[in-house]
Amino acid sequence: MTGATVPAERGTPYRMVRALARRWPTALGILTAVVTLGGGTVAAQVSGLGETLLFLPLIYLVAARSGRRGLAWPALGVTFALLIALRAVDVPVVAVVVPLAAAALAWSVIGHVPHPTTVRVQALGMVAFGGLGLAALAVDPDLGLYLVAAGWFFHGVWDFVHLRLDRAVSRSYAEWCGVLDVLTAGQLLLLAW
Repeated sequence: MTGATVPAERGTPYRMVRALARRWPTALGILTAVVTLGGGTVAAQVSGLGETLLFLPLIYLVAARSGRRGLAWPALGVTFALLIALRAVDVPVVAVVVPLAAAALAWSVIGHVPHPTTVRVQALGMVAFGGLGLAALAVDPDLGLYLVAAGWFFHGVWDFVHLRLDRAVSRSYAEWCGVLDVLTAGQLLLLAW
């Protein structure tokens, strides 16, 4: 041996800390779900979470179309800032997100598209989840609650599929969003009881 030392075997606590550190998106998803734990009436929950559901697939489409998976995190920040601003000035979120979604769909087919299959899948997802969100906002809040819960749950499944396939958005974003979405759907169903 030339003087190099072999590191000592790390113990179980060290491995546990490392494993937990790798799961920071899961911890952040749980924390986000707890912090945003519902309050208010069923109608308020349907409205707020239904409007937010409209933006979730838009983030995926923008990240996929740009070819920059890490763009999902900054896009999330912009999305929440936009949601807060629109609600603060009483501008209907739907009046802004529908034109944004239409523009994103148009952008998804114009010019050179990186990973066209992935972009098409994201465009279809945006139409499906956006349609579910719009339907939830248009019906009676009691029915809308189930539609929003379904939208959040299935978007969580969408996230976990993307995490597994390692596509469209960064793995950390897909993991965080999947955990948050499934927990949010569960919270909504508990509200229905």
